[in-house]
Amino acid sequence: MLGNTLIKSNAPVGSWIGPKDRLLTTPKEFAQGLRRVGTPLYAVDYGRGLALAEGGSVEIGGDHRVDGLPLLALAPPCRPQDFGSASFANDHGIRFCYLAGAMANGIGSAELVEAMGRDGMLAFFGAAGLGPDTVEDAIDRISTRLGDLPWGFNLIHSPYEPLLEEAVADLYIRRGVTRVSASAYMDFTLPLVRYRFHGIHSDPSGQIVTPNRLVAKVSRIEVARKFLAPPPPKMVAELVARGDLSEEQARMAGSVPVAQDLTVEADSGGHTDNRPAIALLPTMLALRDNVQAEQGYAIPLRVGSAGGISTPHSVAAAFAMGADYVMTGSVNQACREAGTSDAVRQMLAQAEQADVTMAPAADMFEMGVRLQVLKRGTMFPMRAHRLYDLYRAHHGLEDISDDERTNLEKTVFRMPLEEVWSETRSFWKARDITQIERAGSDPKHRMALVFRWYLGMSSRWANRGEAGREMDYQVWCGPAMGAFNEWVRGSVLDPWEDRRAVNVAHNMLHGAAVITRAGALRSQGVEVPATSVDTTPRGPGELEEMRT
Repeated sequence: MLGNTLIKSNAPVGSWIGPKDRLLTTPKEFAQGLRRVGTPLYAVDYGRGLALAEGGSVEIGGDHRVDGLPLLALAPPCRPQDFGSASFANDHGIRFCYLAGAMANGIGSAELVEAMGRDGMLAFFGAAGLGPDTVEDAIDRISTRLGDLPWGFNLIHSPYEPLLEEAVADLYIRRGVTRVSASAYMDFTLPLVRYRFHGIHSDPSGQIVTPNRLVAKVSRIEVARKFLAPPPPKMVAELVARGDLSEEQARMAGSVPVAQDLTVEADSGGHTDNRPAIALLPTMLALRDNVQAEQGYAIPLRVGSAGGISTPHSVAAAFAMGADYVMTGSVNQACREAGTSDAVRQMLAQAEQADVTMAPAADMFEMGVRLQVLKRGTMFPMRAHRLYDLYRAHHGLEDISDDERTNLEKTVFRMPLEEVWSETRSFWKARDITQIERAGSDPKHRMALVFRWYLGMSSRWANRGEAGREMDYQVWCGPAMGAFNEWVRGSVLDPWEDRRAVNVAHNMLHGAAVITRAGALRSQGVEVPATSVDTTPRGPGELEEMRT
């Protein structure tokens, strides 16, 4: 034992030579040294115990130098911009391998995308659930304000609204949106494949160039395998027949993956399979390596981690396991830039890890697909489950008992079901008339559309902070939110009013660097005191001072 710090072996690995009057010898000083993440640290035996040294020089191996101190371990610099894949950062024009995911209904707002892009990160606008006109307005704003800085948009699989999915994909092609986060896909659709390979060509050196990039979010290995492979020949042939691709472009598409970048989605808010990241990420990394070896792609495949990324420890763990980048979600919804209400931000700031549950999803209601939402402070999950149970048990609205119908109109819809249908009919008449046509001959589909009215409106009420509808707020949230709140308690990020996405990102990355440096010392036999691993959130100015 050296001082208050245990080491597993006293055998030095070399010598440290430097000024001995500047050694760090207490847990508090250790914490200060670990926080200066750009400066190498050397663990030395200074006679009275273990110390950490900054600066000086080292000699590895050989006999101990009399003018130096025994070197026991070292922690190299670990700057936030050093995490992740250099290839990923270079291809997307970012400084930090840190992404903000596309939260639907514009919660992943233009303001959030712009803030992240200006700071060397990448965020995706939450286009899911929005009409093409609204999405195009966001493209106008973001492309004007960010220009060549990195930004992207979301394309979500819409099995019950294929015309909307096609319209949004066409919009991205027409407006030159070159980065898309593809989510909720169980299999490919023609609009997705068309977007990905639009404009594919070879440069003067003969290398294949794909202007449009997909960052695909998946949680199932069978889906991941599809995204990491070239597109299905049948779909490519159909695009050629339609005139969307030339024969030469089709040939080139056969040697390029549908998604160069694959985001592994573990337990998260919104659509999720509730998979544990510690098991899922290594499986996907192994798949990536196997497919890369089989296909020999010119640009190596890359895999990132999402779901549960909400503390420095989760960031450090993801990168330690080999993630090329991390993607955040729930924590950004709690920030000022998110396209939601202050009421929701307050709810999220109070959430604990057990305050979430699964509920039916509006966009895939009939399929029984569920998403993860906040249950604290809202009755939405219970009411949504009741609607799905009624949908499964009945052939149409007319089959529901009078008592049940009265209860629904009083507590859930707060209006007669016929009025709900009238509003629903007007919505789909403007958005997709085929839904109304089908409802005319299929009572069960009409019932589904009416029930989906509540599921859709509940998220909009939350985003607007609709007074009187608080108990119906649908807030997409994973357990990561509770972990975040525990981490920031008592710090500058504790008040919800002071949460800014960029500062959250820098604190998580900086804290991950501190944890990684402490881990490096521990892996060499130095037991760093827990009090020396300080990841307390700080303001932007203080963080900047600690990067050197």
